[in-house]
Amino acid sequence: MSIGYYIIGGVWSLFSRLPMRVLYAISDVLFLLVYYVIRYRRKVVHKNLIGSFPEKNAEEILKIEKGFYHFFCDYVAENIKQFTISKDEMKKRMVIKGIDEINERMEREGKNFCFVYLGHYCNWEWVASLPYWAPQDMLCAQIYHPLYSKAFDQLFLRIRNQFGGECIPMKETLRRIIELRRAKQKTIIGFISDQAPKWNSIHHFTSFLNRETPVFTGTEKIAKQVDALVYYGDVKRIKRGYYTCEFKPLTEKPVKQIPDWELTDLYAQKLELMIKETPHLWLWSHNRWKRTKEEWLKRQANQNS
Repeated sequence: MSIGYYIIGGVWSLFSRLPMRVLYAISDVLFLLVYYVIRYRRKVVHKNLIGSFPEKNAEEILKIEKGFYHFFCDYVAENIKQFTISKDEMKKRMVIKGIDEINERMEREGKNFCFVYLGHYCNWEWVASLPYWAPQDMLCAQIYHPLYSKAFDQLFLRIRNQFGGECIPMKETLRRIIELRRAKQKTIIGFISDQAPKWNSIHHFTSFLNRETPVFTGTEKIAKQVDALVYYGDVKRIKRGYYTCEFKPLTEKPVKQIPDWELTDLYAQKLELMIKETPHLWLWSHNRWKRTKEEWLKRQANQNS
């Protein structure tokens, strides 16, 4: 472990012992600092919102923008609390539904895998508490992209692993899933699939929030390879600090019978519906549309010339 991990982790642990109401009071102050003083990614957030909601006026956009920064600061406070949160409190604050149905389908259909599409919506970190709701013989895992900061990467692995699940680095996804298939291990895996892929990983664009958007297709490809059930997480914020995540089937059909990219498009549609219902709960600070279809086509043409 790095020195930075112990320093940051020590401070994080101390703050996490504060009552949630105190952490939310700190979040309220943090919002003023982040939004008005630091102005963290204000231009990116505003640009994303305008492009996603051309039908909304300036006042409506500003309301969503401020709502996002309020929620983002709450997200930080909630994840600080996650460092020492008890199992009982976590289960009260993140209620996960649909796991029994998934387990029954896996048993009935003889499946070893269920893949769940997720997004950076509501508190996605708390969905890692899934092992508290799953049967003991089911392995719960999530695919993650290692952070550039070694200290923060170690810290987030620490809080994600504390629920009893497994974190699989993105580059090791297929290898680990093949190992689990050979072991005939019943497994449910969460894929957060709403970030922008790099140029060499783009294979498909989908219609998402008013734009042609590059999307990760690995979830769909691997699901077909291992004949997995495919679900999505329908997440809602009930009130401050309380959420539900209901796993719903993305399709009832065998995945191998579904045309290429249709599962990916369905996921984008479901995520868009959630975002439009409560737009300030999505991660607008990510530069989601920095890679355009026009530029991608130019690069493809240059490679083929």
